Amino acid sequence: MSSPQRADRNSAASTSAVTSLRERKKAKTRRTIQEEALRLFAEQGYEATTVEQIAEAAEVSPSTFFRYFPTKEDVVIQDDYDPMLLEAIRAQPPDLPPLTALRAAFRTAFESIGPEELDQMLARIKLTASVPALRARTVEGLFATIELLAAAMAERSGRDPRGPAVQTLAGAVLGVILTALFGWVEQDGRTPLLVLIDEALGYLEAGLPI
Repeated sequence: MSSPQRADRNSAASTSAVTSLRERKKAKTRRTIQEEALRLFAEQGYEATTVEQIAEAAEVSPSTFFRYFPTKEDVVIQDDYDPMLLEAIRAQPPDLPPLTALRAAFRTAFESIGPEELDQMLARIKLTASVPALRARTVEGLFATIELLAAAMAERSGRDPRGPAVQTLAGAVLGVILTALFGWVEQDGRTPLLVLIDEALGYLEAGLPI
């Protein structure tokens, strides 16, 4: 290999390493801001907690807070689960039926979530249920999730993502997932979330027998 080629490869590897380090730092900062925000919300209430207090607890400036979260609501609402789920759906074998593929994708995605992150998720859902402004923002997120599921299913099946069949399937899947989440919150997390989600999707896959 010539020296220029070796230099190009080394340069690309160095750039990739720097980018990876930068992304890890950003993810750590984002996670710290959310953790401190949830701690303060639990201690003194959502309304009483300011962005300035969250930033101070996370050891960042308010301007840095807003680079990660446009509003205080976003520090509760935002997460990385939709992209993670989409990646898991796309990784499923193409010959699997839609609901079977979705069920497997949810298992794959949620198996990667650790206990601490699940505790944080539980706290976020409880907070969302108790604060009107957060409930309103959550509705917006639900529509976005339906569109994500519809796009993923349309991609697998070659169907129109706006067609009634695909939209209905996406809505039904989101409906049973919400039921599992509500049950998880009501039980205060006693039953593992993955178990509840898998049972709910299995019920849907079986045709919703009563």
